[in-house]
Amino acid sequence: MAVASEKTGAEGKVWSLCKMPFWQTSIASSSSSSSSFASSATVSGQHQSHQAVERSSLHSSIAVSSMAKSFLPTRRRLRLDPSNKLFFPYEPGKQVRSAIGIKNTCKSHVAFKFQTTAPKSCYMRPPGGILAPGESIVATVFKFVEPPENNEKPIDHKSKVKFKIMSLKVKGEMDYVPELFDEQRDQVAVEQILRVIFVDPQRPSPALEKLKRQLADADAALEASKKPPEETGPRIVGEGLVIDEWKERRERYLARQQVEGVDSV
Repeated sequence: MAVASEKTGAEGKVWSLCKMPFWQTSIASSSSSSSSFASSATVSGQHQSHQAVERSSLHSSIAVSSMAKSFLPTRRRLRLDPSNKLFFPYEPGKQVRSAIGIKNTCKSHVAFKFQTTAPKSCYMRPPGGILAPGESIVATVFKFVEPPENNEKPIDHKSKVKFKIMSLKVKGEMDYVPELFDEQRDQVAVEQILRVIFVDPQRPSPALEKLKRQLADADAALEASKKPPEETGPRIVGEGLVIDEWKERRERYLARQQVEGVDSV
């Protein structure tokens, strides 16, 4: 009897479910769909929040890397000798000279340019130029040394004049013009700011000896540039007359033919 009653109760429950009105079933289905939609919306919201976090972390990492790059030292295009000083002999009331070696350490052509805080009393030779990869020159810097004030000693004399060397990568060989640095201002790099150091010309020192050697090299290079280029082509005599070895051979051959003809007659 108990089994039969349980069976009857179970059948009644099933029947009650089957007898449920249509709107109740639709409400149940809608509630289940809304719950599933809410769960999917929650998942999508979490996914979007994760993407936002990833984007923000990416932007922050890029900002940190750019900031770190700004703190890194700029890669030099030129090698300077001396690296950060210009040595001048201390001779008050005279124009003295200094020298600096400049070498291109890049794989491309590099233009360089000098600037000074005292353009009226200082100038450079050459003031700028273009160096091929591995090429080097010795530039000469001229400066007028003002007489000391209040009987200052040479060792205590300090100059506020500074020199700046800038560089710019260029495409291949071209003529140097200062306007290059204005046209490509974003690509210009400051190589070094040089301070002026005075040395006693009467007292031997390593800096003074090195300065003398560099000035001698600069003078030799200047004299070599003044010499006319060696003649490698045919000699030109007058205007439009070219004398070469073949013409001389032909003239000798014709002269010999004339002599042989006279002898045969």
